[in-house]
Amino acid sequence: MLPREIPVRAGLVLPSAELRWRYSRSSGPGGQSVNTSDSRVELSFDVAGSPTLSPMLRQRALARLADRLTDGVFTVVASEQRSQLRNREAALDRLVDALRVATAPPPRPRRATRPSRGAVERRLQAKKQRSATKRDRRSRPPED
Repeated sequence: MLPREIPVRAGLVLPSAELRWRYSRSSGPGGQSVNTSDSRVELSFDVAGSPTLSPMLRQRALARLADRLTDGVFTVVASEQRSQLRNREAALDRLVDALRVATAPPPRPRRATRPSRGAVERRLQAKKQRSATKRDRRSRPPED
């Protein structure tokens, strides 16, 4: 069914034992079985208390997922599909995607550069051309 270990990124694999699943009835269409089957899925992962995450990855994840955490626990809900299995797969995909983004290393800082002399000259020439075009459109006083 679902794997025992879930790869998130290089060097980070979540054991399925750290995931908590909860099932409930989903709202919306579903036919006769809608009131009897628990197809809505909630998948929770304790980011703050996970022994799998290194301190650096935990700090990154806690900072980037701060607005989506409840007491250090990240929860994903899936209820679009009628099938519980499909909703489980969707919830797991969302969790992995969110953790992949949250634990990604920060981008390299931008290195400041200056425009080349040719680029500056082309920009100034374009400004002069535009200025001349607008100047030519202005109304002139009538000649006597």
